[in-house]
Amino acid sequence: MNFKPSTIEDIDSIFEFYDMAIAYQKTKFNKQWQGFDRALVKKEIAENRQWKITIDGEIACVFAITFEDKSIWKEKNSDRAVYFHRIVTHPKFRGYHFVEKIIDWGLQFAKENNLDFLRMDTWGDNESLIEYYQKCGFNFLGIIIPDYDGLPKHYEGITLSLFEIKVE
Repeated sequence: MNFKPSTIEDIDSIFEFYDMAIAYQKTKFNKQWQGFDRALVKKEIAENRQWKITIDGEIACVFAITFEDKSIWKEKNSDRAVYFHRIVTHPKFRGYHFVEKIIDWGLQFAKENNLDFLRMDTWGDNESLIEYYQKCGFNFLGIIIPDYDGLPKHYEGITLSLFEIKVE
């Protein structure tokens, strides 16, 4: 299992993962992602913020990181943190517990980059994901209403559950 920054050659695969995730979300919850802007993903790739996990050379999971998330984290955005977004596992690799692996990777990444927190969010009413992220080691901080300006379309009109892990 290897963590690597995604490359521009991976962009079609990344969007295939997003399409698979949306199809899966439709079977599990009443909200789904609404698709993503290709320019955003290209920017993330150029800035080494789009990552992939490979197993035997095959992409098994993709995720994005950022170092600020003001629309969601508001005043806490000034903390030194890495924010995880759009974690998607290929159906062939379900059961590999990639969120736990991303946490392990993220803790090392945070230490190497002098960051204090790992953070993520999900829909405020997605009880199964709230429970899952807590089982993985995230502390549930509560539910907020984000500032919708600049966020992808699927954030409009929703609440968000916030999670973090303090880097020790």
